[in-house]
Amino acid sequence: MSDTLVGAPPTASRAIPAAATQPRPFRLVRHSLALAKRSLIKTWRTPEALIDVTLQPVLFLVIFVYIFGGAVAGSTHDYLQFLLPGILAQTIATGAIAIGVNLNTDIAKGIFDRFRSLPIPRSAPLVGAVLGDVVRYVIVTVSTLAIGYLLGFRIETDPLRAIAGCLLAVLFALCLSWLPVFVSMKVRTPGAVQGLMFALIMPLSFASNVFVDAGTLPGWMQAFVRVNPMTHLVESVRGLFLGTPVGAHVWWTLLWCAGFVAVFMPLALRAYRRKI
Repeated sequence: MSDTLVGAPPTASRAIPAAATQPRPFRLVRHSLALAKRSLIKTWRTPEALIDVTLQPVLFLVIFVYIFGGAVAGSTHDYLQFLLPGILAQTIATGAIAIGVNLNTDIAKGIFDRFRSLPIPRSAPLVGAVLGDVVRYVIVTVSTLAIGYLLGFRIETDPLRAIAGCLLAVLFALCLSWLPVFVSMKVRTPGAVQGLMFALIMPLSFASNVFVDAGTLPGWMQAFVRVNPMTHLVESVRGLFLGTPVGAHVWWTLLWCAGFVAVFMPLALRAYRRKI
């Protein structure tokens, strides 16, 4: 009869959580989507945070069309047709500022300290925040087109190209979002994020073809307007909405989108790792 060894080491290996065995890209996507859902819930519970993407395009369209439309284009309807794609581009760009303000606020409140203690990829909170902002950009696109149609704006191309114009604007905003994300990692307060981002976005908006034709601007300014990413976006959206010549503007817009991601996403992630 063999002796039974008491206290012998167990032969069964420790169970490894299934989530820990998943490939890293899959884990990043899964956790980023979960945190994007958190952002959407936060937006749903604070609808006043959507004022900048719902009320702002209405104010800009009404003010500029009915005050400056006759002087600029000779007709409020003609100016509305010209202006709406530009207002969509401007509002969707300024709407991206909110993500930097919100991230800086969350960091100040210590929420990201909690994220650091969780078994999630370090970049998931930032990627999730950017993905969660898709809803804001869709809202600003729908609200701008809705008020535009009430004022008399009409898309003069087919629905496919109109949808392509909307998607291009949303893509531009998503890629541009990495700039305010980076800024939010480098400055101390939400107010500083907002002030700095407005100082960056406003020149891009006004020194462009958003409000007037670029040919009416001074020669020295036209040089900047021609390389301004907002100019390429506005010309692309105008062409897709109204059938005006697009040329290479769509490709330039996509190139700017790739540049924003290639430059500011790594910088934001690096700053985030150092800050948290």
